[in-house]
Amino acid sequence: MTKRRKTPIECEIIEPQICTIHVRLKILRQLPFFKGLPDEAISEINTHFRAEGYTADEFIYFAGDPSTKLYVVAQGKVKLLRHAPTGQEVILDVLLPGDFFGGLPILGEKTHTDTAQAYTAGCVLTITGDEFQKILEQYPSVSLSLLEIVSARLLEAREAIRQLSASPVESRLATTLLKLADKLGKEQDNALLIQLPLSRQDLADMTGATVETISRLMSQFRKQKLIDSGRRWVAIKDRDRLEEIAAL
Repeated sequence: MTKRRKTPIECEIIEPQICTIHVRLKILRQLPFFKGLPDEAISEINTHFRAEGYTADEFIYFAGDPSTKLYVVAQGKVKLLRHAPTGQEVILDVLLPGDFFGGLPILGEKTHTDTAQAYTAGCVLTITGDEFQKILEQYPSVSLSLLEIVSARLLEAREAIRQLSASPVESRLATTLLKLADKLGKEQDNALLIQLPLSRQDLADMTGATVETISRLMSQFRKQKLIDSGRRWVAIKDRDRLEEIAAL
């Protein structure tokens, strides 16, 4: 009889809650929009934001909805999804406290291109376009930071397109796994554990490859002891070698 593999994942329980003023100010202080602003300004900016609590798996918005708010994760996790032609929901990213998402017309985003769903229960801060405009008028330095952020996102998008068109699939998969590890990984048993129910289809869409190719490469990475994986987790065991592959 085959011995059942032991899963390393730990259950994470987060109760729905409303953000405290301490959490709100801490998160707003971390946002790149407001870097360098004094505490008095952050306190005033906080009055323009509203807190919204979500339960696990609750949808925040859907692809195609008008972009009328900017969202900031304050507590818990949020996942961004895209619907594949088969109708399957593909994970694009998992957002942690301090990450912002959604969009505003002033950022050139009129409709959402993705779907946002609460991955765990938590709290999100939101601001409308009109309220954000008031902040820009009151604090001109925010406008400069905004330009830097938009420029950085354009560069990231160009780099993603370049990698999809020029890098081998093996390199793209290694890059994707490393990005997930940097964002979500937790040290455990000399490895970086990513607790996320990533399907082969998810990884295929993230890397612009076929499911068959990703399945083959994940098996190859396991045989080479670069990773280990299970139904709801992936563990990075040899980061140095994965970085070498990502640089190909």
